Amino acid sequence: MIRKPPPVRPDPRPGRDAATAVVALGANLGDRRETIRRAVERISRLPLVDDVRLSELYETVAVRVDGPDPDAPGYVNAVAIVSTRLAPEVLLGMLHAIEEEHGRERRERWGDRTLDLDLITYGDIVSDDPHLLLPHPRAAERLFVLDPWLSVDPEGEIPGRGRIADLAAGLRADAAGGGTDDGTADDTADDSGRG
Repeated sequence: MIRKPPPVRPDPRPGRDAATAVVALGANLGDRRETIRRAVERISRLPLVDDVRLSELYETVAVRVDGPDPDAPGYVNAVAIVSTRLAPEVLLGMLHAIEEEHGRERRERWGDRTLDLDLITYGDIVSDDPHLLLPHPRAAERLFVLDPWLSVDPEGEIPGRGRIADLAAGLRADAAGGGTDDGTADDTADDSGRG
């Protein structure tokens, strides 16, 4: 008797199309550059991640609640452009797990960090869910996010906010005109569960 293989049934859960996510990386404790390199390597090995492009690395001054702190350890900041089929909530959870693998402790808002990973955008999704704020609510105000992003994706946009090149130019003009934003780094994290 000849056995036939069972019929192939289509997966009832259609596959997710790849989306482009923008992830900001920052570290100001330990071997900062190596930490960023290892975090990007780890992101690239996540399931359903197809490609990761890393920006240039930028050295920035730490920012505390009361402003820039030149006496605090400086940050290394970067941006990764991630092509992924992971749902944004799943990607964010995996980014938090990578932070924990690198010794991240969430004790103090805007405190020192071994590693900070923020999901800045995920395709064109806009979400006001407190556990998944997209785009990141302060990304458009942070040159330490915009400048690295420009180096890897000059045509990038923040949904609802505009082109990153225009946003960065506006921040520089404000700073030159006596504004308070000097474009230096804070920890790119908040305590809302986003990271």
